[in-house]
Amino acid sequence: IIQIQDVTMRFRMSNDRIMSLKEFVTTALRGKLKYKEFEALKHVSFTVNRGETVGIIGRNGSGKSTMLKIISGVMKPTEGSVSVNGNIVPMLELGSGFDMDLTGRENIFLNGAILGYTEAFLKEKYDEIVAFSELGEFIDVPIRNYSSGMLMRLAFSVEPEVLIADEILAVGDEAFQHKSLNRMKEMMSGGTTVLLVSHSLDQIREVCDRVVWLDHGDIKMLGPVDEVCDAYTI
Repeated sequence: IIQIQDVTMRFRMSNDRIMSLKEFVTTALRGKLKYKEFEALKHVSFTVNRGETVGIIGRNGSGKSTMLKIISGVMKPTEGSVSVNGNIVPMLELGSGFDMDLTGRENIFLNGAILGYTEAFLKEKYDEIVAFSELGEFIDVPIRNYSSGMLMRLAFSVEPEVLIADEILAVGDEAFQHKSLNRMKEMMSGGTTVLLVSHSLDQIREVCDRVVWLDHGDIKMLGPVDEVCDAYTI
């Protein structure tokens, strides 16, 4: 369902200490901007099968979040290609994909429509979605007034074909983290494909089938969850 082929991502980083937009424009027009290139990802290739849960681990700065943004379509790789077959929910940050001025109810239908679900289907599932979210009367409140835990509940309430989650399970209290993990397991058993970035190896071991270990933009190891997690902790 996801195919990543020879993906490289380079960023140009300015070496100049420019303190304002005016200074940047002036320096650029003079042709005196100095850059250095930084490779966040280096010729990364792997596939994710339909219904599979793949964890992505690595130290800070290893390229995990960049990889998820490229798969989600937020970024275009410098080289290589990404193919995703199915509707995708990128939970890269709380509130992504939502309209903060709309209510929880309106966002359920907006999000569902983006995922390709019909209005009739969403109406049929509406009570079930609201029950899971535990938002109660707050379902008709604009979500700009929601706490991070409330946004998390709403984000997990509509089921996609592909779920991409970046440290999202660390949000909220312990009880809700446990409920969210169970919700992810329900999605997986229903056929949802999951890509999960987490610093919690216990979480990765509990839900993932395979693991990609990124190190300074390279794939250091890819394989069964216990094998990769054991090697990562050595």
